[in-house]
Amino acid sequence: MKKIAVITDTSSGITIEEGKQHGFFVIPMPITIDNKEFHDNVDITFEDFYKAQASGADIHTSTPAAGTVLDLWNECLKTYDEIVYIPLSSGLSSSCVSAEMLAEDYDGKVQVVNNQRIAVTQRQSVYDALALAKNGRSAAEIKKILEDAKFDSSIYIMLDTLEYLKKGGRITPAAATFAKILNLKPVLQIHGEKLDAFSKSRGIKQAKKVLLNAVKDDVEKRLGGYDPSDPNIWFEIAHTQNEAAAEEFKQDVLSVFPNAHVHIDPLPLVIAVHIGPGSLAFACSKVIPEAKLN
Repeated sequence: MKKIAVITDTSSGITIEEGKQHGFFVIPMPITIDNKEFHDNVDITFEDFYKAQASGADIHTSTPAAGTVLDLWNECLKTYDEIVYIPLSSGLSSSCVSAEMLAEDYDGKVQVVNNQRIAVTQRQSVYDALALAKNGRSAAEIKKILEDAKFDSSIYIMLDTLEYLKKGGRITPAAATFAKILNLKPVLQIHGEKLDAFSKSRGIKQAKKVLLNAVKDDVEKRLGGYDPSDPNIWFEIAHTQNEAAAEEFKQDVLSVFPNAHVHIDPLPLVIAVHIGPGSLAFACSKVIPEAKLN
């Protein structure tokens, strides 16, 4: 059986320490704040990031340097036979396409997974890959399984403010002001390669209902339904500086999906840059039976 290294980046929400604990590798995403580069989970914390964001700092993200990626691949191939690399969705970043080009020089030993996921659903793909590797699957087989399942997930994100989308030029200042006056909580959807507007809600309570109903609809219509006796869907909650709300929302999720496995994580900084604090996300991922070890 081949020895497979699983590698991802911090857009999965996975910390470097978590990767070490569970036997895989995590590349930190670069974040530039007022022209100074930091690396997620290395030399900047969530607290430092949100403090800088609140102060009005100029913040943007970029892809990991090719040298950083290649150095880790080369180091891993000294002790592993093959690599499965799971980067941020190709629809939201160029890092996946860049990695695919770099992998062409490795004669199939490096398989880049383009399953168009981010944050908690990308995290689940990493753990699926790890389980598949333990079950004896090759890197190429793991890539195919994960990519075949790429649409078996959804993320819906409630924004507390439109200020950071306005700052990034993604909406007009007038639209942001209008939403603030009316206490509108926009809900965005990430499904496949696209980030799209999904709905607008008046207040947080209504927005939470939108999140629950959207995922419930996806589970019933796209993912084959939910079986509480043998949970066949992973559920994930994520947030930006909103942990108490995430824990409270977990109880709402369990009332709709009893006996569910519900994981909670902060949203990665690559998303927080664009949406700011106070957001709440709800996601689902269909279980890959062969990868259900935990």
